[in-house]
Amino acid sequence: MLALLGLCTIALLLAVILTKRMSPLVALIVIPVAAALIGGFGFDTGKFVLAGLQSLAGVVGMFVFAILFFGIVSDAGMLDPIIDRILARVGTRPTRIVPGTTLLALLIHLDGSGAVTFLITIPAMLPLYDRVGIDRRVLACAASMAAGVNFLPWTGPMIRASAALKLPIPEIFSPLVPVQAVGLVLIFAASYWLGLREERRLALLPGAAGSAPGPATTARTLSDAERALRRPDRFWINIVLTAAVLGTMVLLAEKVPPALMFMLGTALALVINYPQVDAQRQRVDAHARAAILMASILLAAGVFTGIMQGTGMLRAMAQTAVTFVPPEMGRHIPFGLGLVSMPLSMLFDPDSFYFGVLPVVAEVAHQLGVPPVQVAQGALLGQMTTGFPVSPLTPATFLVCGLTGIDLADHQRFTFPFLLAASVVMTLACVVLGVFPL
Repeated sequence: MLALLGLCTIALLLAVILTKRMSPLVALIVIPVAAALIGGFGFDTGKFVLAGLQSLAGVVGMFVFAILFFGIVSDAGMLDPIIDRILARVGTRPTRIVPGTTLLALLIHLDGSGAVTFLITIPAMLPLYDRVGIDRRVLACAASMAAGVNFLPWTGPMIRASAALKLPIPEIFSPLVPVQAVGLVLIFAASYWLGLREERRLALLPGAAGSAPGPATTARTLSDAERALRRPDRFWINIVLTAAVLGTMVLLAEKVPPALMFMLGTALALVINYPQVDAQRQRVDAHARAAILMASILLAAGVFTGIMQGTGMLRAMAQTAVTFVPPEMGRHIPFGLGLVSMPLSMLFDPDSFYFGVLPVVAEVAHQLGVPPVQVAQGALLGQMTTGFPVSPLTPATFLVCGLTGIDLADHQRFTFPFLLAASVVMTLACVVLGVFPL
């Protein structure tokens, strides 16, 4: 009975989210509460919800203050000299321009926002691509690879995986650091190869006309409002502050909560760059919308996971599913999930997958002796990480197409193989490096 109720709950959740009959926020709250009441749990439902919310407090706090921190230091211009230096270095050689695009997108994606990455990278590089004659699909692909492989502790998929399985983020992320390094090497190699292919197509190889590196041919233009926010004299202190926050979070995650580091970092960034109280309030207001939107989704997910676990529906579903999985195949679940996680981005939006599908897969794996953290890591190798820039279920994909002026189908056909290759290579790296058993 519980297994059937849980299956119907998840199926209904996926259906209303994927068909856009309900927003994820509404669906994650209303559907599980209704299921708990139908299952006869009555006022115990409130206890389940409260347990789910309490388990997510640290994750929500980290995500909110990570958005505020990176927004504030970006407003102050911390990335400006780095971006301008990259633009000045790339010249007119595609073998410099395309890897330079990847590096630029990688740095901008430190705030974890794919939309912001594309909004800054593509307009900055597009005039140069058009002037040299490089295929715009290459620009879309380079930016997408950088944003896709750069999954960080404060990015949406990582936060969702942690929230859905109630796992500490460092436990998920730390073993994936060398795996991500393999992915970064791959995308820079792919970027260089794309640039080399464009040089050959444009007859710009050494010895051909126009092959000299030449000076930079593009520059960013800041609006008056952006210039008013810049604090170029505090560039180095912002760099040191960012390095301290990230370094402490990665190296001392077990002793210092990540949420605390981002809280302290946000407070110091405000005091250093905008000492006036009114200016501080304006900077917080400027980034509050994004922070509150994601925090509300995470809290709603706490309602869902709290009810699914508290009622026993999740466990009952897993126990039923385990009977269909040969015990000897259980240890292969993380590896198999890693291989298919990127294509799954074309079928599931992040909320429906991480909050609807992943907990069931993780519980099945747990019943077969596989740690849930490995299931989370398998999903993160592609599901809405490398997969999000080509998924029709994310606004960022249409943003890439709109900014570059290419069709969605053209972007998907060109970029999909590179993102899938990155996901598969990182999955194999997990096996080689001992993150996954095989």
